[in-house]
Amino acid sequence: MNSTHDVIIMGGGLAGLTCALHLSKACPGLDIRVIERRANPAPRATHKVGESTVEIGAHYFSQVLGLDEHLRSSQLRKFGFRFFNSDGRSDIDAVQEIGVSRFLTVTSYQIDRGIFENFLEQRARDLGVRVDTDCAVESVRIGAASAADACHEVQVRCGAHMRLLKSRWIVDASGRAGLLKRQLQLAQSNRHDANAVWFRVPLRINIEDWSADQKWLSRCESGQRWRSTNHLVGDGYWVWLIPLSSGYHSVGIVADASLHALGSMNTFGRAMDWLGVHQPRLRQALLDAGASPTDFAFLRNFSYGCRRLLSSDRWAITGDAGVFLDPFYSPGSDFIAIANTFIVDLVARDMRGEAFGAYVASYEQIFRTIYDSTLTLYQDQYRIFGDPEVLAAKILWDYAYYWGILCQIFFQDRLTDLAALGAVREVTGASGMLNEAMQFFLRAWARPEPQRNPAQLLDQAGLPWFDSLNRSLIDKLDTAGFIARIRAGAEHLQKLAAEIVGNAISGNPGVGNWPEAQRVIALSRRPPAMNADLLCYPLSA
Repeated sequence: MNSTHDVIIMGGGLAGLTCALHLSKACPGLDIRVIERRANPAPRATHKVGESTVEIGAHYFSQVLGLDEHLRSSQLRKFGFRFFNSDGRSDIDAVQEIGVSRFLTVTSYQIDRGIFENFLEQRARDLGVRVDTDCAVESVRIGAASAADACHEVQVRCGAHMRLLKSRWIVDASGRAGLLKRQLQLAQSNRHDANAVWFRVPLRINIEDWSADQKWLSRCESGQRWRSTNHLVGDGYWVWLIPLSSGYHSVGIVADASLHALGSMNTFGRAMDWLGVHQPRLRQALLDAGASPTDFAFLRNFSYGCRRLLSSDRWAITGDAGVFLDPFYSPGSDFIAIANTFIVDLVARDMRGEAFGAYVASYEQIFRTIYDSTLTLYQDQYRIFGDPEVLAAKILWDYAYYWGILCQIFFQDRLTDLAALGAVREVTGASGMLNEAMQFFLRAWARPEPQRNPAQLLDQAGLPWFDSLNRSLIDKLDTAGFIARIRAGAEHLQKLAAEIVGNAISGNPGVGNWPEAQRVIALSRRPPAMNADLLCYPLSA
């Protein structure tokens, strides 16, 4: 009953199974064993967050892991993010809408976690990975890298049987249980205090059923809005609507803890009452359907960090077992992709007999830099959701930073290319500083004012630079081309920053004297642009 392996992965959910597949692809013949507490199989519409993917996570699943056929045939193609400033309103066709009117080049997906994880498990088994379900990790002993090859020990209970498993590497993918993080006391607060409640209903929620206005319905490709990750936003909160291929719809409320008390929404009845005040049209749609939720859960202060994810003692942490930021831009799968990429590279180097210790520190630093810069998108930003003008500028900025810098690194397979990253380190560092300054400015600029909420679609697909930036992700570049692309992305951010500040000053000249505005202007090295062209949406009122 006892055995020795190259890698033991604690947790057979999304992070653990994708790590196993990635390792199998990179190191054929590697002896991998996955330990999962859940009994087999996972139900459809599994009660987990992480259904919406964005570009890095979708690219990782489809191209890096080679799962494109499954995603296209068994999951839903996503119609981008969509935002409605609909607080307290039932007339969704008479408020500001931000989103695309057509599909863009790079595909992302809405993921039914139950269907996907069952598929991943079978794919892993087909590749020779040993997956033990309905088994619980009882204890872990971490060995030192200087010890024998099988330096780690994991005590596992499977039914009435206890097993002692040994391994050269151990990966914690145990989700919020955070087995290694707890044992090694690596938990870290990140000062982002927000709460969430969510549930799933066995029906399709199509927001286009909420209006008979043909002009509004025709703004987008016919009948496609339901495929978006729809955000219904207001001061201090947002509500998600995510469709699943199994026919369910996922509904969540995410709120700043200081503005919306968790106690006002921590049961289904209370959540419905809360929706009656803030998103009455959604509440009415749920009542009209007469469908009871198949599940309901809430998380208090859901965001957290981890002091360390990688170790030269041959252990690593991936997925929610390490960090979780915020679901607003659906970054969970992105951070699984990033962590798994580092883990696989380290294991592969070790199995080839290479010294890998120096890479551990570099990869940890890179991960931390990406995590910290992404955290600024959410920290103290929830008041912005109540200001339609500032929200529109924020979303453009956040996309430009994500697609122009972070996605380029991942899509061009440069995450572990330390030479290429070193060549753009000064540029990416400056862009990170500018991003942080911009988030401070946006927060200062936001003034939730319902009257600034015109009935218009801000069509991102109609912005040539936005469409081009998305399309650029599929380019295959050499090192020189990659460096040039990052520099171009940084220059674009500088221009966009100047235009955002200029737009704010044109509405209120006093903004130019704010220290937040002065810092953005200094870091962009440009005067504020009073006649913005990057911000000029082709409006469809």
